[in-house]
Amino acid sequence: MEMGFAKRYSRLIRFVLYCFAGAVVGVTWSQYLRAHNQGTTSHTWREFVLKQTHAGFPPGILISLVLLCLFSLYWEAAAKNSSEAKSREPSWSRAIHVTLVSVGQFLMLLPVPGLRQRFIPDHGAIVAVGVLLEFSFLAFAIWARQLLGRNWSGAVTTKVDHELIRSGPYQFVRHPIYSGMLGAYASLALVSGEVHALVGFILTCLAYWRKIRQEEEVLGALFGPAYGEYKADVSAVIPGLL
Repeated sequence: MEMGFAKRYSRLIRFVLYCFAGAVVGVTWSQYLRAHNQGTTSHTWREFVLKQTHAGFPPGILISLVLLCLFSLYWEAAAKNSSEAKSREPSWSRAIHVTLVSVGQFLMLLPVPGLRQRFIPDHGAIVAVGVLLEFSFLAFAIWARQLLGRNWSGAVTTKVDHELIRSGPYQFVRHPIYSGMLGAYASLALVSGEVHALVGFILTCLAYWRKIRQEEEVLGALFGPAYGEYKADVSAVIPGLL
């Protein structure tokens, strides 16, 4: 019953994200069509982009929002292929992680009054690099997820016939999915460039730091000395650093 609650809570959060994304994209598209109907010059387009940027939903943020939603849809579909769990973390612990990550995501995406000061310059090249990095990090996380296969779980879990994977991205970091996610969130903060996104990124770092500590304890107990050797050889999330 506990896991049923955790799944329902996670799905509710994703549903809210999808609705938010749909509303933002829909409203922005309707505003663009209205601006386009008033004139087709580049001047109109520049005015439209500036208006959206002032409102907090410039093109970079909209692209990031769509990327996160597509990634979330893939993640939900891939979760159906997981093997049976032998043990898993309590639902309240899973709910803490989902809440921290979700609040962090919304802080990175939403223009929060009072936190809209910039911590990096507003420049198109920076936004473009941020979007490209975000896509790359999400692709890295998907690569790691596919290699993990049926061993994967959203919660901290041990699986039936659980394997210690050390190939692919797991030869560079012990938690490549989290490396990919945190890299994508850092890129999103770069795309935004505003303080509220930086606060959101810090929240997601806290969420994954907590989850990594839990997983390290579980995997150490499950694999014993083999996992100790793996920890000694491979960094957790940043090769050679952390």
